[in-house]
Amino acid sequence: MAEPETEPNASKSKRRPIVRLGIFLISHSFFFSLVLSTAAVLALLLLPVLAKNTYISENSLMPGSVAPVLSDEDVAEANRLIDDLTALNSKPVGSAIGSRRLVAQYMSNSGAEVSFHKFHPQLNQFHPLRFFSGPDSGRVEQNVSCALYGVNTVGIIRAPRGDGKEAIVLVTPLNSAKVSKNEALSLGIAYSVFSLLTRVPWLAKDVIWLVADSQFIEYAAVSAWLRDYHTPVFSGRGTIDAEMCPESNNLHVMEEKHFTERTTYDGFKRAGTMAAALVMKVGDRAYQYEDSLSIYAEASNGQMPNLDLINTVNYLAVHRQGLRVKVERLRSFLDMGWLETLGEMFESLGHYARSVNPQLKFGIPAAEYIDGSATLASSLYYQALGIPTGPHGAFRDYQVDAITVEFLPKVNTLGNRRQNDFLLRSGRLIEGVVQSVNNLLEKFHQSFFLYLLTSPSKFVSVGVYMIAFALLVAPLPMVAASLFVNGSNSDDSLSTEKPAHSATAADSAPSVTASESSPLLSAADSGSLATRAGCITLSSWKWLFAAKKSFVVYLWGSVVSLLPYFICQIPNCTPTTSFIIWVLLSVLSLVVMYMILASPFSDANDSQSQKEWAILKSVTLSAAFIGLCLMSIINFATAEIGGLLIVPMCLMAHPLKLDVKTRSLRTMLRAACNLVLGIVGFPPVTFIVLKGAFEGFGSINVGDFWSWVESLWVWNSATYLYIGVVHLPSWVLCIHILFHNC
Repeated sequence: MAEPETEPNASKSKRRPIVRLGIFLISHSFFFSLVLSTAAVLALLLLPVLAKNTYISENSLMPGSVAPVLSDEDVAEANRLIDDLTALNSKPVGSAIGSRRLVAQYMSNSGAEVSFHKFHPQLNQFHPLRFFSGPDSGRVEQNVSCALYGVNTVGIIRAPRGDGKEAIVLVTPLNSAKVSKNEALSLGIAYSVFSLLTRVPWLAKDVIWLVADSQFIEYAAVSAWLRDYHTPVFSGRGTIDAEMCPESNNLHVMEEKHFTERTTYDGFKRAGTMAAALVMKVGDRAYQYEDSLSIYAEASNGQMPNLDLINTVNYLAVHRQGLRVKVERLRSFLDMGWLETLGEMFESLGHYARSVNPQLKFGIPAAEYIDGSATLASSLYYQALGIPTGPHGAFRDYQVDAITVEFLPKVNTLGNRRQNDFLLRSGRLIEGVVQSVNNLLEKFHQSFFLYLLTSPSKFVSVGVYMIAFALLVAPLPMVAASLFVNGSNSDDSLSTEKPAHSATAADSAPSVTASESSPLLSAADSGSLATRAGCITLSSWKWLFAAKKSFVVYLWGSVVSLLPYFICQIPNCTPTTSFIIWVLLSVLSLVVMYMILASPFSDANDSQSQKEWAILKSVTLSAAFIGLCLMSIINFATAEIGGLLIVPMCLMAHPLKLDVKTRSLRTMLRAACNLVLGIVGFPPVTFIVLKGAFEGFGSINVGDFWSWVESLWVWNSATYLYIGVVHLPSWVLCIHILFHNC
């Protein structure tokens, strides 16, 4: 009689390992959450140590394989252009037209095709229906002002060994109203290379030299030219803006035409598909010891150019021209004592590891760790901000790899001999980059597009930095499942257990610990897990009320994200006033939506409401997990920084009423941590704390947060949507859990 019963029990006990592993993780969710969170922070701190040296992935680039041919004669021609541009500053009447005419004349004399591109500056403003729209003509129609316009000067070299299907773009800024010394130097560098490229026989790609009119914004000039370059116009006017202001479109071209009739063309001139772009500038800062070069690579929403482009520039600058290459750093990190202590600790661990096994390459010097951490933090910050760090960001919107290189001379005032050497080294660097890109048979694709820089010659790839993010968000689904299972089981037990026992259960936290793991494991061993899970699904519908509240709060977050569109319509409104109006309207809309849609009194008399906060926290953790994972696809840096704020707040959330009622040391510490996380997690407070920590609290104003958020939506940064749709609703739900009336 016993044998027929043992076989079914034996077959039921054979559960899949993945199922048992999941049950084990859920049962010990508190322990694994602590371990994974600690490992996530440690993995983030180890990123500068784990950074690898950069290398050229695309063999066809061959940087430095050919000796540069830029000569002193080319530098002399560049000096003539610089002197002519500087002399125009003493002639204020017509200097704007004169500078453009002069540059066009030099382009024409070198044998290039020259044209002028007229554009109208875009009035950047928030529009919810076009937040993620690409640059198209629809944005021009409402924002064009015909009274204000800029003129770009464009020169094109047709490659003697090419078919016109590919092109390399060189960009230099020019404020036509008043040409500064640094702009004249950047134009001189570009012209020395451009005139050389008209004579070389090896050129296989067309070369476009765009002199961007920077009297409005450099980015606006480049973006307008790129929009017209990639948008076909069939009206015959050449550009999109021409159709908005036809009465004045050709005035500038007619005025300029008779000065350069040979090779100046009406309409919009195009070349081939852009292989790469290089924006050249000469900075105002002087480096104390030697000439240096700063590289800016971040584009909109954390997009980065192919790493091979940065590696090529870095290799040629360091190993061929002897320039010191720099990338941006957060200088406040350089003075942090705890970071220095951590660097010394990692350095000691590296020495010990190499003493055990000389082949182990772990650990770096403490000074290098501090510098790498400052650079890594800067890379994370600018990628998370979602705002381009230069005009090169406009190219990335069209999937063109581009960077901005800023030459920084050793001294601000250059003598003739010092200036010639500076122009020669800078020009030969640009020549080498053009040669390498000219060797490409296809677009950049071999190297990384997702990476973080710790120095110009070291990077952290996506396969390494994603580990820290995965460890950070891994506890969210485990704790959510634990809370749901335990909260649902508690609801089932309330109807059968004694009231005294029910009161005791209400005082305890509903998280599944190691002592509570035996029911889940025994259920799996006995084969009753499916039955138990079926009872949870059918008997407990408490999650519907929690899901409804969560949905209302996230819907409210979308409403809050749209409110600035209407607030911006208020005339003469200061940033402080706009911020106050935004807060008041957000609070009012939350109260109205919660009272109407969430129905807070519908389940107030439910006898099982004592564990409702646990189910609500489970839904909150699940929603935060989904939001962070989706954001990591759009902009990883935003998801990483946001996760460092949201994950501890969501995991620690616990009703203060229960903690105060227990009055133990553990519960009081948890209540204090929840209050601190709740205050710091509020986005305006987070902004003020971080800005004060990095820049000081002396100049902080409440309106600064509005100005910062305004810059996010003007540049269509996804970080703005993350704050309104993911972070703010999660914070509200955590605050609701803290003050839950359980």
